[in-house]
Amino acid sequence: MPTAIMRVFRGDAKGGGFQEYRVPAEEGMVVLDVIHEIQATQAPDLAVRWNCKAGKCGSCSAEVNGKPRLMCMTRMNIFPEGEPITVAPMRTFPLIRDLVTDVSFNFEMAKRVPAFRPRPRDPDGTYRMQQEDIDRPQEFHKCIECFLCQNVCHVIRDHEDNKRHFAGPRLFVRYAALEMHPLDTNDRRELLKEKMGLGFCNITKCCTEVCPEHIKITDNAIIPLKERVVDEYYDPVLWLVRKLTGRK
Repeated sequence: MPTAIMRVFRGDAKGGGFQEYRVPAEEGMVVLDVIHEIQATQAPDLAVRWNCKAGKCGSCSAEVNGKPRLMCMTRMNIFPEGEPITVAPMRTFPLIRDLVTDVSFNFEMAKRVPAFRPRPRDPDGTYRMQQEDIDRPQEFHKCIECFLCQNVCHVIRDHEDNKRHFAGPRLFVRYAALEMHPLDTNDRRELLKEKMGLGFCNITKCCTEVCPEHIKITDNAIIPLKERVVDEYYDPVLWLVRKLTGRK
């Protein structure tokens, strides 16, 4: 049975470093299995967040060999046998202990998203929507809130001060799901422009690259939101119409 060489970060907000563990690696193991084996046999105090172990809860996010991944969906056999594998906490968020970070920033930003506000029902008491209008935002509902997209976004990863003014990719997916809903009547464009920092995103697509649900965050959420803001505030034709008609 091959031996996995794991270099796992141990420490807290005050400091820490990588500690090496050697674990028997059985066929079919994922990184989370190995972390659990370390907990069970060598480091019972190792802190790690996990829940479903099926790639649907988003809890076990970490940086494996420097790449943001879900540990439960990262198979050990993708790494060269005999080479050390580093497992570190997500860098963008405050460290609590070992592999556990404080992701409450994301939930605080979520509280600032204006709620879904449907238009009145049709005279017969029903809602009618086109299937293509329903299909368009459907992929956004696949988000499992692993926050890997938030973790790699350089706007908040490299600039701590931006966190108060930048919603980030995960929340832009949420805004897009609401803005593109065929029944929603809320207008969030001014909020996105003035307080959510949509303009900070320079569409590098790093968020899309790490999404375990393969949501096209940049192309299908962020860019369409940018287009809506531009149409509202920077379209010269619309500006002229407003100027001539006095409409705000």
